[in-house]
Amino acid sequence: MSSIIQINNLSKSYWRNNLEIPVLHNINIDVADGEFLALMGPSGSGKTTLMNLIAGIDHPTKGSLSVAGTDITKLNESSLAKWRSSNVGFVFQFYNLIPVLTAFENVELPLLLTKLSKAERKKHVETALNIVGLGERIYHYPKQLSGGQEQRVAIARAIVTDPVILVADEPTGDLDKNSAQEILNLMERLNKEFKKTIVMVTHDQHAAERASRLLHLEKGDLV
Repeated sequence: MSSIIQINNLSKSYWRNNLEIPVLHNINIDVADGEFLALMGPSGSGKTTLMNLIAGIDHPTKGSLSVAGTDITKLNESSLAKWRSSNVGFVFQFYNLIPVLTAFENVELPLLLTKLSKAERKKHVETALNIVGLGERIYHYPKQLSGGQEQRVAIARAIVTDPVILVADEPTGDLDKNSAQEILNLMERLNKEFKKTIVMVTHDQHAAERASRLLHLEKGDLV
């Protein structure tokens, strides 16, 4: 399989006054197209920082990072924002749904930045919500949904633009055991049936076991 994500000698440091705080050290990873990769490690190990770099949310201190042939470390902020909107789907621990919008409206949000017509947007939103099993909850508000259903809406929002990669930050961290299993089943289906490349950060060993590959980070190093 060809690599869709190529990470070479990637390092990230933050500065506090004149003190350099290294977070990641010379990371090298190739992620195959269609792979489901899990990143594990204790708090402060750098796994969320690495995911944010892959998603183009943050800039590395050095090294290169290519996604689908684009070295995103060379993009300026406006180009990076445009790249993110069409290439990356985000799934967060706390859903980040807007309470005053329906499931349909929440999922439609990323499409408002595209040139799709209203009818085309409607078709994309309905397809995404049907994939996550919420076709009958399309006009429900977040407060009318369970936590697991809210996360399904968030996943529908992440996939509605048909992104190149999905990044998930502790996607089951705020869910009960049964809801967590349902979300992991869905993510596994997105990977296997729809061939989505997924990078997931998790503390949960059971969640990590769903991935096709597991990498551990320890104090900024791959171990």
